[in-house]
Amino acid sequence: MLAPGYEDALFAAGALGYSLLLILLLLSRRPSATRTVLAGACAATIYSCTAAAFEWGEASASRGGLNEFISTGSWLVFILYLLRQQLSTKPRLFRLLWCVGIPIALSSLAFIFFARSVPFGAATLSPSVGDLSARLALGVYGLVLAENLYRNTAAGARWHINLLCIALGGIFAYSILLYADALLFHRISSVLWGAKPAVLIAALPLLAVTAARNRDWAIDIHVSRVVVFHTATLIGGGIFLLALAVTGEVLRTMRPGWGDVAEVTLLIAGITVFGVVLSSGSARSRLRRFLADNFFSHRFDYRREWLKSIETLSAAHASVQTRAIAAVADVADCPAGILWVRDIDGSAYQWAGSWNHAAVVAAESADSPFISLFRDGTWIVELDRIADPPSWLHALDRAWIAVPLPRQSDLIGFIVLTQPRARSDLDRETFDLLRIISRQAATHITEQLYAQTVLDMRQLHEFSNRFAFVVHDIKNVVSQLGLIIQNAEHHLHNPEFHEDVLATVRASVERMNGMLARLRPRDGASTGSLIAPLDLIKEELATLQCSQGVAVDVTNDGGAPVVAMDAEAFRSVIAHLCKNAVDASDGRVQIRLRHDSFRVEIEITDQGSGMPAEFVRDELFKPFRSSKGDGLGIGAYQARELIRSAGGDVLVSSRPGTGTTMRIVLPCIGQGPAAANLRQGTEVNG
Repeated sequence: MLAPGYEDALFAAGALGYSLLLILLLLSRRPSATRTVLAGACAATIYSCTAAAFEWGEASASRGGLNEFISTGSWLVFILYLLRQQLSTKPRLFRLLWCVGIPIALSSLAFIFFARSVPFGAATLSPSVGDLSARLALGVYGLVLAENLYRNTAAGARWHINLLCIALGGIFAYSILLYADALLFHRISSVLWGAKPAVLIAALPLLAVTAARNRDWAIDIHVSRVVVFHTATLIGGGIFLLALAVTGEVLRTMRPGWGDVAEVTLLIAGITVFGVVLSSGSARSRLRRFLADNFFSHRFDYRREWLKSIETLSAAHASVQTRAIAAVADVADCPAGILWVRDIDGSAYQWAGSWNHAAVVAAESADSPFISLFRDGTWIVELDRIADPPSWLHALDRAWIAVPLPRQSDLIGFIVLTQPRARSDLDRETFDLLRIISRQAATHITEQLYAQTVLDMRQLHEFSNRFAFVVHDIKNVVSQLGLIIQNAEHHLHNPEFHEDVLATVRASVERMNGMLARLRPRDGASTGSLIAPLDLIKEELATLQCSQGVAVDVTNDGGAPVVAMDAEAFRSVIAHLCKNAVDASDGRVQIRLRHDSFRVEIEITDQGSGMPAEFVRDELFKPFRSSKGDGLGIGAYQARELIRSAGGDVLVSSRPGTGTTMRIVLPCIGQGPAAANLRQGTEVNG
């Protein structure tokens, strides 16, 4: 027998548990007739358990029988309601079950209220034979209804009601045991009666899970999958360790001499095995799959899966290709994957990366039968069902499915996933989630491809600019060397001319070497030397005068300012602007240099015909625009870009008939010969 008070406590616990389920049903915002019937059954069970806990009617009395009838009858009504929906195609069977239930219910009520109790000797609890038979008949009838509900539910839909049938079938089976024992021994067993609330409590979680699986019952039980996973793990671990402890205790009893050692050894071994199992990806995957299939309406927590995939795709610890494979593989719990991406011309799909798998040197033609299986990116291919698999597929270990990567209506690639850690079929829910995540992965891969293309084009554009600048500078060098050859006919026997030619050729070689160096790619920000502009201007003018025989006046404010700019680039700017001024001027060319604490200004003024404002605005600094027959149209554009890259600018002041002034403005770094000598050649950020 149960200890005094335990029986009442168990009935009270049952009433509390079904009260919580009733509250969840009543708080639901979605109306449902099924929910209403289920709520009524819960309310009847609460009443029955409360009545038993507070002894509102003995089990053998009429009031106790009425409480039993209300509780059991409410669950019979609930099953009949579900059967009405399931047996819509079998009306005769439903009418039979309904008609059988009516006389059972009426006879039960008759025995409860009108049958006389027949004493069975000294038994403490002695209801009438008819009352016990009626209660037994209700249990048998309920078990028959639960069995019919299960059998008449389609095999594919039994997942929704299997736990319900187990719960109610267990309640009715226990009722049969209870009242069959009462009829056999002429009294209701206090032990079996006291254990009845335990059966109701055991059925409660099964009823709650069933209600959560069937959304039309309108109950929302939101339980964290992570919490369920870790709770199930701890429970399983506790059971495992408890079994080891029991085994050790048995050994201690059988072999007292070494039982303690055996118990400790088994406990340590058990903890070790348990730790290995927990660290096993396959074990965790199987447990996660078991919990999702049996305790949740949907296999996936879509909010968590979406956030996890975004986090994986946005991480910076690996390449975009690797992150895309990992995000898609994680949906199906696959341990590895391989990515193929379409090449630039779209003729084939090339291997683009692997995650936890060796590289695969293989390609798949864009018009192959295998690619057509993706149905333009809307279908996932199960590789073991392909009649004629591609040759590269045989080299992959445990290949399972190929997931397309669609970008709008364009297939940019596909990912081959290996078998998941826990063997499973590709059901509709997994299929749909894989398609969603693969589209997001395709977006990231496409953006990376676009970004790489833009980067390549930018580098090519920068190289093209450098090449165009170098070509223009080569043109100037060629012009200088051409003038030397022309003057050589008249000054061939002049020793001073030979010295000037040697100096000019040496400077031309140095300049061309500098041009070639400018063609090389630059890493990071552009840098320049600290240079003294006045010294470089004088050196450049000496070369210009030697080659063209033109005198240029240079004036300055008496200082020696220092600027941060590449020396060869500065020489190129001065050479171009001075040559243009000489070509345009019929008179003298003048260069003026002045500075303050913040900037250096260099003005190159000619006495030429000048330029209209519209030409300066629309044509002067546009590349490949030239007013000279043999010009490349790149000089002015190059000069301004080089000065701007050093933090300065080129300004123009010109009017037709009055000549032109080109003003170079650069930031001033310092001044004085000492500063120039100290910092000459030092690399700084430009």
